[in-house]
Amino acid sequence: MNMLRPDPWYRRLFGDGTSVIIALLAVLFAIFAGTQNDALTQSVLTDIFNNSLPLALAAAGGTLVVLTRGFDLSVAGVVSLTNVLVAVYAGDGPFGALGGLAIAVIVGGLLGAVNGVLIAYLNLQSIALTLSSMIVCSGAALLILDAPGGSVSDFMIYALTDQLAGVIPVALAIAIVVYLIWVLLLRTNWGVGLYAIGADETAAVLAGVPAARTKVIAYALAGVCYGLAGFMLTALTATGTPNVGDPYLLLVFAAIALGGTSFSGGRGGIAGSMLGALTLTLLQKVLFSTGVSSFYTGIFQGAVMIIAVVIAAISARISSNREGHA
Repeated sequence: MNMLRPDPWYRRLFGDGTSVIIALLAVLFAIFAGTQNDALTQSVLTDIFNNSLPLALAAAGGTLVVLTRGFDLSVAGVVSLTNVLVAVYAGDGPFGALGGLAIAVIVGGLLGAVNGVLIAYLNLQSIALTLSSMIVCSGAALLILDAPGGSVSDFMIYALTDQLAGVIPVALAIAIVVYLIWVLLLRTNWGVGLYAIGADETAAVLAGVPAARTKVIAYALAGVCYGLAGFMLTALTATGTPNVGDPYLLLVFAAIALGGTSFSGGRGGIAGSMLGALTLTLLQKVLFSTGVSSFYTGIFQGAVMIIAVVIAAISARISSNREGHA
């Protein structure tokens, strides 16, 4: 099994495009700081992290599936469904927030597990199945709440979008916790198998990796991440919106691509994808602060993604060539 372990963190950092996204973030923030006098204030930084967290969580979940060489289009539907469920059924106060969190995690995890079982054990195509799941979840969201509404407690709105001890944004703390959990998962046999089946599923199976079980867990954890994204969107927007997850269908894959994760599987990680989500959010802030019309946002996002992906691909090829000559 040791031969199947993912590359060390420092090799993945400079070989999968994460270094590219860090450099891009630095450039974007420098532009933002140059156009906004209050860019370094706590409130502005907290706002950036708050706005990027739901997409970062969804992108982290999508990355788990992409690493297995699959695609999960259900993200948009699951985010919308969990958003309206939390807005309608979560109660007030801390216990209401915990109840809403439980709803989001359980619903997201179950939906992801169902996708995983059908794909891993019945060999259904991931794109076709998860597209169907997205449609079902979107329809269910509309049945629960046919227009923006619901009741979100003040505790959720303020506690989850504030700072810990008045210093660290809660959104940043959540992102760090998710990343630390990912680091721990990488040290397990499941984490090893995740990369192995993405790189070469046949070889992984011959080496003893339980491919089907690994995929099911990946889809289930992805669903949990989508549920968390819906939960955080509820706190951020203070309402339930049945189509709130629609933009995520494209933005999640944009963040994954920006972060350097290979869509052919077996290479990348959630750190890059979460940074990709932060980059897309910061890009919107930069365009707004520089007076660029919102009509051009999609064009700039696409251009930046193409540039980042090309640079990451070149970086990965150089890294592979160095490994081949080592």
